Amino acid sequence: MFVKSSLEDFVEVLSSKDPVPGGGGAAGLAGALGSALGGMVCNLTIGKEKYKDVEPEITDILEKLKDLQRKLLLLVDEDAEVFKEVAAAYKLPKNTEEEKQRKKEALNKALKNACQVPLKIMEYSLEALKLQRRLAKIGSKMAISDVGVGALLLKAAVHGGKLNVLINLGGLDDKEFVGDMKKYIDDISKEADILAEEAYKEVLGKL
Repeated sequence: MFVKSSLEDFVEVLSSKDPVPGGGGAAGLAGALGSALGGMVCNLTIGKEKYKDVEPEITDILEKLKDLQRKLLLLVDEDAEVFKEVAAAYKLPKNTEEEKQRKKEALNKALKNACQVPLKIMEYSLEALKLQRRLAKIGSKMAISDVGVGALLLKAAVHGGKLNVLINLGGLDDKEFVGDMKKYIDDISKEADILAEEAYKEVLGKL
């Protein structure tokens, strides 16, 4: 849907009053871009005599980042799809007690489902950040700034995903689910902050 559109078209619709794509889709794209930058650094490192000792590890990192890049791009469109379910649930009538109950159940189901996409964005971006952190140490110094930019984009993706989880949690009645989810996403974002900061400092030290 959006993944196959041009960058110009995507940015144009992102800036419009249309509800999708929104922050969730933008977070997914940021994660994919961060992963792609890591992939570029890998490709610029592989085959260089200076880095032959770490080439097997770099090759492994490249394959993992390519997979994460693909998954994060798919989530751009998935985020738009789950939003439709939430929007449909909000539009259900609530004139009778039976309709109110039906709407409440539909909304809770849709909101829980809508939490899963930004949660995946957070999880995949964190995995990519771990790889980016390693690239800051062993990747080609000629492309080290790209590691830093990638790390910053992935950190943004994690926090963007977190905000989208939180806004969906705000409409839920399931206190246990909400509490568990908040703790989980807090843990992910804290780890991402540490990794991004470490990677950024490593990059700055090599510039």
